[in-house]
Amino acid sequence: MRRHRAARRRVAPLPIRDGLGPVRLQIEAGPWTTIDEYLVGKFPWDADSLRAKIADDEVVDELGRPLRADSAAVVGSLVYLYRDPPADEVPVPFELTILHRDDDLVVVDKPHFLATTPRGSHVRETVLVRLRRQLGLDELSPAHRIDLATAGVLLLTTRRELRGPYQTMFQRRHVTKVYEAIAPLRTDLDWPVTVRSRIRKIDGEVIATEIPGEPNAESLIELVEEIASPALGQQCWGRYRLTPHTGKTHQLRLHMCSLGIPILGDDYYPQLRLRRDDDFTDPLRLLSRSLQFTDPISGEEREFISRLELPLPDESARPSPNPLA
Repeated sequence: MRRHRAARRRVAPLPIRDGLGPVRLQIEAGPWTTIDEYLVGKFPWDADSLRAKIADDEVVDELGRPLRADSAAVVGSLVYLYRDPPADEVPVPFELTILHRDDDLVVVDKPHFLATTPRGSHVRETVLVRLRRQLGLDELSPAHRIDLATAGVLLLTTRRELRGPYQTMFQRRHVTKVYEAIAPLRTDLDWPVTVRSRIRKIDGEVIATEIPGEPNAESLIELVEEIASPALGQQCWGRYRLTPHTGKTHQLRLHMCSLGIPILGDDYYPQLRLRRDDDFTDPLRLLSRSLQFTDPISGEEREFISRLELPLPDESARPSPNPLA
């Protein structure tokens, strides 16, 4: 019974509209007995809009049946509706580049500062919504994610039935991912270096942390070349190749930081730096350079390589404090 319900819920009863899918809410116990009370209780600042959606039959159950204002708010049941994107969403002034497109896949170069999927204040200005609107592919879906701050190769599937095989490929670590980073130069280590640690990320907290215990994260880090930066006097930088063998949140950032060479432009490690939504300066110098895998549908060997280049350090670039100093 549980398996049947899960399978049924994967298909939303409302179609994609202007690149955006409906929001799915599961009613929890609370001080409400009707749909009107539930929605207004959850989103009191949006009461007028929500009541208008109910009146226009745009709030439905998991079978697509319109819910009325006085419909019972049954704990555990599902509600679908379109939420309005924020009116003040800041445009991201960077374009997506399509690296590859066929009947099954779309592969793009994601720029810095562009989120992969809608979340929080980032809705229209996301890879998924931009591409759905541009290509007219309502079932387009990312097979994996790249952080908003990270640029590079991102793979998406074009049809609903393809999501499972490709997402499973990433979940089972059947994909070789190679990243590139710019960070302060360190020549006293015997490169390459393998970093292993235990990483913990608590829901609701911005940063992850390394804690004592059995390692659950592993990264191979290699120094590729020195980058001379005359404008910074004696400060020298290095270009690094990073190959993660696991996929923990912020793993590469933490592992570089643990070596005393935080990635240039990092807003989180070793010190939290808050920035405005319209600040597109000093990006994180971390790039998803390539993806390599055996295609789970065709059996073909595939490799996709980013064409982007990381911005080099200039007079405004300063390394984060060395956490080992």
